[in-house]
Amino acid sequence: MSVRVLTPLGRGTAAASAVLYAAGWWLGYPEPAALAVAGLVAVVAAVLWTLPSPNLEVAREIAPVKVRRGEPASGVLTVTNRGRSVRGLSALDAAGATSVDVAVPALRRGARETVTYALPTGRRGEIPVGPLRLVRADPLNLARRVREYGSSETLLVRPKTVRLSVLPSGRAHHLEGPTSDRSPAGTATFHALREYVVGDELRHIHWKSSARTGTLMVRQLVDASLPTTAIVLDARPDAWADPDDFELAVDAAASVAVDAAGDRFPVRVLTGDGPVAGTRGGPEDAERLLDALTGVTFQDTERPAVDAARRVPAGGSLIVVAPGTDTDLGRIASVRNRFDRVVLIRVRPEGPASPPPGVHVIDMASLDDLAAGWQAR
Repeated sequence: MSVRVLTPLGRGTAAASAVLYAAGWWLGYPEPAALAVAGLVAVVAAVLWTLPSPNLEVAREIAPVKVRRGEPASGVLTVTNRGRSVRGLSALDAAGATSVDVAVPALRRGARETVTYALPTGRRGEIPVGPLRLVRADPLNLARRVREYGSSETLLVRPKTVRLSVLPSGRAHHLEGPTSDRSPAGTATFHALREYVVGDELRHIHWKSSARTGTLMVRQLVDASLPTTAIVLDARPDAWADPDDFELAVDAAASVAVDAAGDRFPVRVLTGDGPVAGTRGGPEDAERLLDALTGVTFQDTERPAVDAARRVPAGGSLIVVAPGTDTDLGRIASVRNRFDRVVLIRVRPEGPASPPPGVHVIDMASLDDLAAGWQAR
């Protein structure tokens, strides 16, 4: 796609030249008219200057495609010149809401060059990278032509995590995880009915409910021998004075989730709006949890996040990541008896907390604080 436009300077020059020419003609002075003609000629010449455009083929790779926030990621452009020789070009590659300067070297006809450049990874989320934009402007900057090359790719910037110790649980015989690799989660006890999704085993279909509802329903089974780790994240925008505090809260939730998944515990992550992710305890759970938490944003809801804990089956561990106000502590106290162990992670709290009995509080201003507090719990 190619877009040719006059710059603000070019539009101003064209408008001023038109006014100057009209004034000179009206007043009978040739000098203003001559200046106006010169201005209009400059604008036309600028447009003609931007007409030629390189015939390039651009292929892009991102390495790696998934990184944790703050880790390095690179864009790799392979540029092939299918037209006449071009001198070194200055281009911009879109990376989310920002642009990255890319210096393309001189290319002979048929030549191919590879250019590598760093991508921004300071913000969590799905970052669209590309297309490459080549800007050609005249020496006076009266006109410019922007042409896009190549397609877009996606860089996944996931939450930053820190390694934690074994997740706390009130059931000591579960601290080492499953006792057998042959005992997969989700095969022992009926939990609920839910709609069928691609990949579900046909033997779990509940035919009577499917016939009654007109929707294919399957039995959701859980392994009662493994305690579930429920992680509740407060995603209300008015709960966080600084968006960076919320980013740190997501990192904390991700750290706990990945740690529990690494020990093959079932994990559920929720906000006030409902479930974000749920796993049953498998080797690939950590990747699924990180992918799901990548897309978590502020939610337009007034429902306190702790209330989501009431929708979690009793037992196991409850981890609440929130500012930790007195209201939060009161709500946690109301659900404390439903869980074997409750931990409140307060992100950059404003003051000390008076937790209810049986609730462990970890105050953190960084992930290092989380690791230290988790070890000392």
